[in-house]
Amino acid sequence: MKKFLVLVLAFVFVPAAYSDVRLAALFCNGVVFQQKSDAPIWGWASPGEKITINASWQKDEISTTANEKGDWKAILKTPQAGGPYIIKVKGQNEIILSDVLIGEVWFCSGQSNMEASIGWLGTDRTKKDIAEANNPLIRIFDIKDKYSAYEEKECTGEWSPWRLTTPDNIQWFSAVGYYFGKRLQENLNVPIGLISSHWGGTPAESWTDLNSLKRFQRFEKPAEILTGIREKKENPNTVFKNILDEWLAKVAAEDDGIKNKWFAADANAADWLQINQPTWWGSSVLKGVHGIVWFRKEFTLPTDAQPQELELNLGKIDDIDSVWLNGNYVGTTIGCDIIRTYKVPAAFLNKSTNLIAVRVIDTGGDGGLVSEAKDLKICQAGKDLQTLAGQWQYKAANPKTDWQVPSFTAINQNFPSALFNAMVAPVIPFRIAGVIWYQGEGNVYAPLEYRELFPVMIENWRSRWGQGSFPFYYVQIAPWDYGDTSCSQALREAQMLTLSLPNTGMAVTMDIGNKTNIHPKDKHDVGDRLARWALNKNYGRKDVVFSGPLYKEMKMEGNSIRLFFNYTDGGLVAKGGDLTDFTIAGEDKKFVPAKAVIDGNTIVVSSEQVEKPISVRFAWSNWVQPNLFNAANLPASSFRTDDWPLQ
Repeated sequence: MKKFLVLVLAFVFVPAAYSDVRLAALFCNGVVFQQKSDAPIWGWASPGEKITINASWQKDEISTTANEKGDWKAILKTPQAGGPYIIKVKGQNEIILSDVLIGEVWFCSGQSNMEASIGWLGTDRTKKDIAEANNPLIRIFDIKDKYSAYEEKECTGEWSPWRLTTPDNIQWFSAVGYYFGKRLQENLNVPIGLISSHWGGTPAESWTDLNSLKRFQRFEKPAEILTGIREKKENPNTVFKNILDEWLAKVAAEDDGIKNKWFAADANAADWLQINQPTWWGSSVLKGVHGIVWFRKEFTLPTDAQPQELELNLGKIDDIDSVWLNGNYVGTTIGCDIIRTYKVPAAFLNKSTNLIAVRVIDTGGDGGLVSEAKDLKICQAGKDLQTLAGQWQYKAANPKTDWQVPSFTAINQNFPSALFNAMVAPVIPFRIAGVIWYQGEGNVYAPLEYRELFPVMIENWRSRWGQGSFPFYYVQIAPWDYGDTSCSQALREAQMLTLSLPNTGMAVTMDIGNKTNIHPKDKHDVGDRLARWALNKNYGRKDVVFSGPLYKEMKMEGNSIRLFFNYTDGGLVAKGGDLTDFTIAGEDKKFVPAKAVIDGNTIVVSSEQVEKPISVRFAWSNWVQPNLFNAANLPASSFRTDDWPLQ
């Protein structure tokens, strides 16, 4: 189940009527434009204001006029790679962009494995690469994290202007993006512009526009909510508060604690029991309990505490909590990964004894106050006053497991379309050579849906950018120990199936996973493998091998199955001995370990336990370390020859 926190909305930027010409954030000193293209440049000015643009690489001035909303856009015809140049934009005022380069521009996006910075990795290799990073021809622009209910016109960079590649500048930039751009620059010897837009832990639907999501039943409700917000121009915070309040009212109608005011200071607590906090319910006397459990604790403020706002810190709570202080309602939070920090008005406090009441709703699985003891505390004016860890009272209310919790209770980074709105839409239609993408971990809970969702997102971006089917190269997620509830191998399969879209490519990472770390440290090879696709497919370097073996088809041969592959460049290779991680099954669909032998550019798979095999699977698990490569040292993707229902 996906769980979300009620968060404050980052409001849409709507340009007002400007007396001065203003450029979108991407157009600043050091900007890199895509070479040999019609490159849009845009901004805002007073309605009807004439804008003239002079680029030093061309003789003729171009002009445009701001529309009735103050929006304007013009097209710069860019030459082949070079620079530096100067661009002058003039209306009632003049803006001069200096150190402008013309080259190859790539958009780098996804979740945390794209976000992971080269400085964060901290390996011997990355430390050396950071120290040697001095290349003014590689420019970076990092977009600040932001989400929105509306498609915004402007984004904000983590810095401005565009930054040159230096040790100080590059250490906090995407490692995958940097290694990708570095190899392109070394091979093409042209300026490279890298625009990064990423947010850890986010699903693909967050990066897809609203209209594209309407075809999915799972997103009908959020699409309906957002459509209403936009049509009525409502405050999203108010809309979601009403949704949450309506649900809480239904819960309250069934909650003995609400009916009998267990949150009140004078409530009868004679039958309440003792429990130590924080603790998971499954590790305490509440093991096996679901539904509503109330907790109470008294505290006394220090005598020197000032009569001012208090901060109540309860750490993380699984799944939903509501908090009262001295009978006064403080707030509610939904989401098991959210640190609870509540502001308590001074008017709620007593000079003597104070009572905290916390109602926790567990909707299934384990629950409780689940942080460390140090995270439960009372603070005031930024200083810790006292701990809240230790003995609390508790009482169970209505055990229940079928709570119809609202799936979407706030705009946040995981909300469908929220990141497209704030971190992609403002970049469109900046001219790019293509996109590199590293995401998928955020959708492993629905791998079959990803078969459709991911291609829809790609085509959505291409349609909105208006550049045709530009290159879209992505990383297949690496193996990791997701646990029994996830089927990441099926997500990897969905990514492989997406190669059916034109002008796409997939960097396989089966050999660089880490069983205990979902963020493998080897980002150099990831960037390098993405660059291989671009160099071969877009820049004419046909000598560059760009993919490891990908399953093509099978043929049954008696008691064995022969497998055929694409991209066997130089032949198939079993690293370190015999091939591993092949399984085989007959009509009973029970897979057993299989013997796999390389035969030319094919593999023959069999098992003495399966007389009439009909299906083979390779590396078909969350965590695996297979050893099938091609001679170019590129790993094979996991695959299955069947399409049986997932278990």
